[in-house]
Amino acid sequence: MIRPFGCGTLYAQLLSQRSRSTACRAALHSGSFDVAIIGGGIVGLASARELILRHPNLRFTLLEKEKELALHQTGHNSGVIHTGIYYTPGSLKAQLCVRGAMLTYQYCQKKGVPYKRCGKLIVAVEREEIPRLKALYERGLKNNVQDLRLIDSKGIREKEPYCRGIMALDSPYTGIVDWRVVALAYGSDFQDAGGTVLTDFEASDISTAAESSGGGAEGLKHPIVIRSVQGQEVRCRFVLACGGLYSDRLSEMSGCSSEPRIVPFRGDYLVLKPEKNYLVRGNIYPVPNPRFPFLGVHFTPRMDGSIWLGPNAVLALKREGYKLFDFDAQDVISALSYRGPSGVRAQALDAEGNLVDDFVFDGGQGELGSRVLHVRNAPSPAASSSLAIAEMIADELEKRFEL
Repeated sequence: MIRPFGCGTLYAQLLSQRSRSTACRAALHSGSFDVAIIGGGIVGLASARELILRHPNLRFTLLEKEKELALHQTGHNSGVIHTGIYYTPGSLKAQLCVRGAMLTYQYCQKKGVPYKRCGKLIVAVEREEIPRLKALYERGLKNNVQDLRLIDSKGIREKEPYCRGIMALDSPYTGIVDWRVVALAYGSDFQDAGGTVLTDFEASDISTAAESSGGGAEGLKHPIVIRSVQGQEVRCRFVLACGGLYSDRLSEMSGCSSEPRIVPFRGDYLVLKPEKNYLVRGNIYPVPNPRFPFLGVHFTPRMDGSIWLGPNAVLALKREGYKLFDFDAQDVISALSYRGPSGVRAQALDAEGNLVDDFVFDGGQGELGSRVLHVRNAPSPAASSSLAIAEMIADELEKRFEL
């Protein structure tokens, strides 16, 4: 199923241009807010949207260090809408992914965001993989994933004429979308509801305001000051930090825990030659190997018509290192001095070097720490689950800060 909306790339450009112009107008004046959200990726934008829709009478601002929104992890992923097949039944990841996929399709349909429900095959090519494939099927059923079925080699050829296997799990509800377009749409909703977006605002300090700074009443009403590397200041009552690749550094900046640490791993893709795109219709995945905490190298169609094959997992020498030779000494020292598993795409690691595979919220003590909520880990598939994650974050924020 294809939801047409002209050209997805053009739609992203229009949303991006709108975000830039609104952010520039907002950046001309400083302000005081009830809640400041740090981080303009998909989790921060979805959370900002959810919060302002729930609390239209409060003042919200979103701070993003780049000149545009959603340029990093949100704009550098495979673009798959996952449906919740892989996760332990009853787990938070399973619940959020299943609900998130449903909300994503509803949102894209309502907003006119282009998407394609092209489906996915998880293909067994060896007999020893069949028990694991059947276990995935049972897991998906328990998670209430829609329209799952097991198919034989003939069924595989009917779905994917150039794919060969002995059995496959067919998930027609799986889809693809440009997640940056989705994130920009979240940002547009936030701004339309009265939220302020400040781009080119890289937080360098989070601290409490002195009562005399800017007037005693202001210091008491908005006791948190966020300063940027450019010298700008934003005052607020509460902070929600959705820093993604920099979540550990933002936590330390506010006097909270440095754990879990972020160790960046880069996934590289190959792209099929355009004349070979006919070989792949939908997503084609292997049966996951239980020795590794990721889904394996797979074929993924993209909204622009290209077909990606990947990813691998290599240690990135820079937290935003999307190119082979991108390098940052601080990021390398931080990663190499931290004990972690070999050969896995690790992001958040605990003090023992174990991969953190669940959601981590963190705050602190005292006047500053008690007013800050850090989203320390929003594990894959965070984009597919983003609207459901935003509901959970908003619930947590309301509970902690009594909004």
